[in-house]
Amino acid sequence: MTDKLIIFDTTLRDGEQSPGASMTKDEKLRIARQLERLRVDVIEAGFAASSNGDFEAVQSIANAIKDSTICSLSRANDRDISRAAEALRGANSSRIHTFIATSPLHMEKKLRMTPEQVLEQAKLAVRFARNLVSDVEFSPEDGYRSDMDFLCRVLEAVIDEGATTLNIPDTVGYAVPELYGNFIKTLRERVPNSDKAIWSVHCHNDLGMAVANSLAGVKIGGARQVECTINGLGERAGNCSLEEVVMAVKTRRDYFNLALNIDTQHIVAASRMVSQTTGFVVQPNKAVVGANAFAHASGIHQDGVLKARDTYEIMRAEDVGWTANKIVLGKLSGRNAFKQRLQELGVSLESEQEVNLAFARFKELADRKSEIFDEDILALVSDESVTAEKEQYGLVSLSQHSETGERPRASIVFTVDGKEVRGESDGNGPVDASLKAIESLVKSGAEMVLYSVNAISGSTESQGEVTVRLQNSGRVVNGVGSDPDIVVASAKAYLSALNKLQSKADRVAAQG
Repeated sequence: MTDKLIIFDTTLRDGEQSPGASMTKDEKLRIARQLERLRVDVIEAGFAASSNGDFEAVQSIANAIKDSTICSLSRANDRDISRAAEALRGANSSRIHTFIATSPLHMEKKLRMTPEQVLEQAKLAVRFARNLVSDVEFSPEDGYRSDMDFLCRVLEAVIDEGATTLNIPDTVGYAVPELYGNFIKTLRERVPNSDKAIWSVHCHNDLGMAVANSLAGVKIGGARQVECTINGLGERAGNCSLEEVVMAVKTRRDYFNLALNIDTQHIVAASRMVSQTTGFVVQPNKAVVGANAFAHASGIHQDGVLKARDTYEIMRAEDVGWTANKIVLGKLSGRNAFKQRLQELGVSLESEQEVNLAFARFKELADRKSEIFDEDILALVSDESVTAEKEQYGLVSLSQHSETGERPRASIVFTVDGKEVRGESDGNGPVDASLKAIESLVKSGAEMVLYSVNAISGSTESQGEVTVRLQNSGRVVNGVGSDPDIVVASAKAYLSALNKLQSKADRVAAQG
């Protein structure tokens, strides 16, 4: 009999903890809708108690998503748990995920609590949460580095208090597959009431083994939930990658013998959406979703694939959402064709006004670029000017002059709270001059910690997608801009990042 593997996606919570990956409420909701199309079982929508912004995002997702369980993280205290329950009130299916550290290092250095105090706090938190919702997940933070005897006591106690899922995190990415799988197996054997809860794995990728560790926890340990993120997004080296775990279980069903709810044809669309929203570019050789994942350069490989695809391909590209015909629309395409292509790409715009704005941008791009690719469409609808509410800064026009032997100059017109202003500056290059022209008026004082350019498709006519990461007063934000003119794309990205710096919502870092 085939067991089911539950896919718990934490892109919107743990993934968002990557420096610069913070998302707006609208961005989170858009990604949540894509995760619902992907048929993810559980969506961890955020950490409701961390800020008003995160509370509103969890609440918005809970109200909008109908087919996935919506989860909010909370520390093991009544305030966090109450806040999570309030945010989840409108959900069809809700879960509270509460956690407290159990490793000797974390209890002593971070919590400054004794093991007995931690045990009592864990019990009280799960008991309180279970009175508010029927589905409660408990995580012993840094569980893999915890004392086995103490961890067994904690897990037995929280099951008695009503925890329905037990998650064993490798919080710092220290585990190796065989040892981690046996760790989960030993816990399940030693905890007397272990059969009353679903066991889950949550692995970080510090040593590049998050996916391998997660799969070992499933195969050796008997876990039936995997916590993961789109593109492996997450702080430090990231989390277990959803697309890799899903396709490993699906492709090697002969070995894992597990059923999945996931509709894999939406994987690539989800990957692109998360990448373009956060500005974290997917490396070309990334498994499943990288641009080269199904490319063959070797003559021997090409010959084999042409004769029989399965000589060198263990998955079909179309099964994960890659399309053979990427050229979809042009300047003569109408609004209905554009709207239909958005639906095929898994993009849902909330209002007719947003569709009209996106279509206007599409027509403008089509006048400048003869062939419009899927990537171009995703880039233009991910532009915040289409979906965002009122922004403080917006680009109006840009002119720049550069010539060999002369210092480049730029003149830019942009809006500040709806009022047009003009700035001018020189610089080391046209991009440098343009961004200095903006900064000469804004005077944000922010430090640029990343400037990255990525070609959206593969020709000189391609749109350039620019990511700018700014840091100011301890806050790190990403701005993303796209345009066939790389200098214009850079200005858009810089203004996008400045808009995010204006959002003052405080965030509380949590690690589960």
